[in-house]
Amino acid sequence: MSKPILILTGDGAEVLEVYYPYYRVLEEGYEAVIASPQKKVLHTVVHDFIEGWDTYTEKPAHLLASHIGFADVNPADYAALIIPGGRAPEYIRQDAELPRIVQHFLDADKPVGAICHGAQVFLALPDTGYFKGRTLTAYNACKLEVERLGATYAEDTLHVDGKLVSGHAWPDLPGFMREFLKLVREENAGKESDSEALSL
Repeated sequence: MSKPILILTGDGAEVLEVYYPYYRVLEEGYEAVIASPQKKVLHTVVHDFIEGWDTYTEKPAHLLASHIGFADVNPADYAALIIPGGRAPEYIRQDAELPRIVQHFLDADKPVGAICHGAQVFLALPDTGYFKGRTLTAYNACKLEVERLGATYAEDTLHVDGKLVSGHAWPDLPGFMREFLKLVREENAGKESDSEALSL
């Protein structure tokens, strides 16, 4: 049986970027666990684009209960990580527990998906060397942050670099989740092959 998939978010998450991955993971037959700084009912938001505005607008969206607080997350219990965008990344990255969680997935080379503003979370890591020489994308307003990580910012709205899947914004969710789940399936298939070999 495969391990669950962790979704790291908080208040102000873009509603589509948290609900869509959550339900796709469940639809695929995996357990999805939503973690936030404290276990609580989260307030998601809708980010949309209106003619004449230089940036997106924001409106309240659905409520969503998280399952676990960051302090109680043992990242070794999870097969992969998803980081939705919205405004949540800008403040959850300040949580003292966040770096150890994210660092585990990068150290273990597990699938990591970050969409829209999700890449902002990576700046909380004490060592951003994970991203040197790598390429990822994010919402265009996060281009400077991606470059500050030492990565190359991809102009395309979906990019896969090894086990790191990144997307520009919520319109890219179908491709983002297709590529992310492909990596999860490959990872699980590899582990099953290893288990079979050990049992021979």
